[in-house]
Amino acid sequence: MAVDQGAKSLRFAVLTPGDGSSEIIKRPIIAEAPIAIEYNGIGYAVMMATPIDLEDYAVGFSLSEGLITQPEDILALDAHRSELGWILRIQVPQKNAEKVFARARQRVSESSCGLCGMDNLEEVMRPLPPVTAHIAVADAAIFSALSALRSHQTLNADTGSAHAAAFCAPDGSILMTREDVGRHNALDKLIGALARADINISTGFIVLTARCSLELVQKTILANCPMLVTISAATDLAIHIAEKSGLRLVSLARADSALAAMPQNG
Repeated sequence: MAVDQGAKSLRFAVLTPGDGSSEIIKRPIIAEAPIAIEYNGIGYAVMMATPIDLEDYAVGFSLSEGLITQPEDILALDAHRSELGWILRIQVPQKNAEKVFARARQRVSESSCGLCGMDNLEEVMRPLPPVTAHIAVADAAIFSALSALRSHQTLNADTGSAHAAAFCAPDGSILMTREDVGRHNALDKLIGALARADINISTGFIVLTARCSLELVQKTILANCPMLVTISAATDLAIHIAEKSGLRLVSLARADSALAAMPQNG
């Protein structure tokens, strides 16, 4: 299911503050499309995403939603392009389908956030399992990963508008990267890609080109990844939930500094 729909070229007028003249250029623009996700013929969600690496996205989204526990739980997977967008048709065993049927509802969102369509506050703030994985990562490894990240952002290099999620070894070397117009989608794609490649996510850490909000922390915890590094700042709730589940959180990570969340006193 090779899908190459990450960007297309459009014509633009380059405006300048000079004499009012403009130049016409063509440049790549990132693709954004509705992705309808179906399980066993039941519509589950509609997400806005970049339609590349859709197999990875299907697996990662299903894992993050708790609808499967391993890629093998998906019996069949088909990405179908329609006139209005894309349809991901996923077939799962009956025991997994029961979870889908219990939670199925049409959910429309600007990006896959893990909270869209939740019915109540208790479900949003549901207890999360503790992170059982532990790795030793030196500060130098974090900055090494940050320094190398740009060279792995091929879609962003073309369009200037793609988020990236990168999986790094404890020494900071980047092993895998996925990109999307949505930061949550990029993370789901990475989680799915690692699972499909049978790479243990608990043996490394994740770097995201995004602010760190609750749903990104939730996805990382559910994947049992021991450490999350984000380019922009973390919210107070993200820090609280990360601490509660034992996720090491580093945010506002730049070339010369980063903020490591410390235990909070009340």
